[in-house]
This record gives sequence, C-alpha cells and structure tokens, in this order.
Amino acid sequence: MGPTSRFSANGMGGLEILSEDSGLVFCRGWREGAGGGRKDVLIVLPASESPAPTTLGGLAHQYSFKDELDSRWAVRPLEVVRDRGRTILVLEDPGGELLNGLLGVPMDVGRFLRIAVGVAAALSGVHRHGLIHKDIKPANILVKGAAGEEIRLTGFGVASRLPRERQAPDPPEVVAGTLAYMAPEQTGANTPAEWLEEAVFGIVNLLDRGAGVITSDEERKQLAELKSRDLG
Repeated sequence: MGPTSRFSANGMGGLEILSEDSGLVFCRGWREGAGGGRKDVLIVLPASESPAPTTLGGLAHQYSFKDELDSRWAVRPLEVVRDRGRTILVLEDPGGELLNGLLGVPMDVGRFLRIAVGVAAALSGVHRHGLIHKDIKPANILVKGAAGEEIRLTGFGVASRLPRERQAPDPPEVVAGTLAYMAPEQTGANTPAEWLEEAVFGIVNLLDRGAGVITSDEERKQLAELKSRDLG
C-alpha cells in the first residue's frame, strides 16, 4: 500500500496506512527532526474527525506507558501531538510489518513457529514489567525479519498495570479489548505463568486459523507438541 492523502499532519509525510482497527488508523511515515532531517516513525490517530472520548483516552493511555515499555519487545511511544484539532500518537519505527498483513496466505511452518514463540517472548517481557496488555491480536503485533525473528507489541490503549493482589476476572460487561482475541488474563488466570501459557495456546491457534500454515500430518504433529509443551 502506498502513501495516502487521506491523513496529513504538519511536519509529517509519506504516511502509509498499515491498519485501521477499532476506530484508530496505524500509519508509517516520516517526521521532520530538530536538525532538519527526517526520522522514520509510526503514528496512530483517530479514523474519525470527531472521535469518541474513549478513543482519545486510549491514545493518551498508551502514551502513559512510554517509560515502562522496552523497545526489545514493544513499540515505544515518543509523544502525543495536536495538529489542526486532531490528536496523534507518535511512536518509534523499528521496521517490520503488522501480523495481520501476513495472514490469509500459506506460511512456512518454521516461520510460523518462530512468530508464535516470539509473541510468547514479547508477552513475557510485558508481564515481567508488571503490565497486562489486554488486546493481543494481529493488528497489534509487529513482525520484523524475513523469518519473523523480531516481534514487538503495540496497541497498549487498554493495557493496565499488574495488581499486587490476586483478583477475580472482570464481569463480561466491563471486559476490555477485542472479543475475538480475548486477553488470557481476563479468563480467570491469575499468575503471569498462567497468562503466558494461555497466551501461547491462543496465539498458536490464531496463527493456525489465519495463516493456513498446517498442511501436513508432520506439521500438525509439531503444532500439537508446541501446544502441549510445559512452559513452566
């Protein structure tokens, strides 16, 4: 997909839409630096000119984690700017492409497994830093490398900090995130190990369903072994 004229902002250009999801548009482009040079960035902005307060709140909330996210496993926010009445979240651009752009076509089983394990490792980083993502889905997973060697998470708009005490799951009417990719910590699991184990199972099934990667009995056997592996 090439640059779009649908969105523009002062000091930013070459905007290419990577994803449009949940009222937000995720773009790649460049931004003018202090010295006059251009720096590659990712930006998130409302799809509507009159976004809901919850949409704007999600952008501000995602920015609030900027000092807690590690660029080894997350796409770090840089700043929130206002341009002609539009709120824009600017993030680092580590390169790569969103997972939702890789699904729907057959994927090499080796790459499939590397991505699944990479997502689990990124989630482990999130949990080690005392955070709960709550909205893991293909549109929030950035994959870099021909073999999917580097995985970073984005979309922390409904994330929360890990409570110190064991808590019951929220009732269905207040569950955050995307229903089709329900966050494992909202299922009743109460420890990072439980979350990670459920998350690996969920992401593997997500990739299995979306990528059409399982094409042989041997590959199905490998997938079954991955699902049943003791992560503890």
